[in-house]
Amino acid sequence: MTIRLVTFDALHTLVAPRLPIHVQYSQTFEPYLGKLDPEALKHSFKSVLKQVQQEQPVYRGGADEWWGYVIKRTAVGAGADPTAVNASLGQIIPRLLNRFSSREGYKLFDDTLPTIRQLKELNLPVAIISNTDARMRSAMDDLQLLSQVDAVLLSEEEGVEKPSRDIFYRACERVGVQPEETLHVGDELACDYHAATACGMRALLVRRLGPEGKGERKEADEDLTSVETVSSLAEVTEWVRRQLT
Repeated sequence: MTIRLVTFDALHTLVAPRLPIHVQYSQTFEPYLGKLDPEALKHSFKSVLKQVQQEQPVYRGGADEWWGYVIKRTAVGAGADPTAVNASLGQIIPRLLNRFSSREGYKLFDDTLPTIRQLKELNLPVAIISNTDARMRSAMDDLQLLSQVDAVLLSEEEGVEKPSRDIFYRACERVGVQPEETLHVGDELACDYHAATACGMRALLVRRLGPEGKGERKEADEDLTSVETVSSLAEVTEWVRRQLT
């Protein structure tokens, strides 16, 4: 069936941290907590993020409070003095929340805007489906991405997150197409590729080459058998063109 809508994940698909997240945390922590070991901070962030996602799915309790837990536990887990952490959270949390609400914290991949514009030239609407809070909307606006797309569904705003089928179906409904007429592109095997195909959509898994291709969601044991992958967003446009001919 002809593709009539292309949906994208946001983080690590269209948008990348301007510096690795643990580096940006380290820069923000240092004036208050001193220099923390980068590897310890990286491990702590990934571990804490996973825990809080399980404990409070879909930003339950509010995104600011949710990220406050992540920030506090990341610092303590990386070896920061708990007393110093508690004393400085009032300054650290707003700084990090603001940083990741804009181009200060994020950048677009070089192929993001060209790919979206090419899809629009093919008269295809584009939507974003992301397991993020509302600050991603602000960041995408600051990066001049928001005005290029037809719909944005963020898990905090929707109250549901990938891999739930509901958020994919909502994107289709808002644009007025059927799931089988939709292509979803993302970097997470379970939450993007398998979740989309379970809805009846077509899907492409992004696996970028080079330094920026070291996606946070890659797992050493992931099975990519029969999974359609692309190494750049430019390949998405070519894939769509083949479907339209």
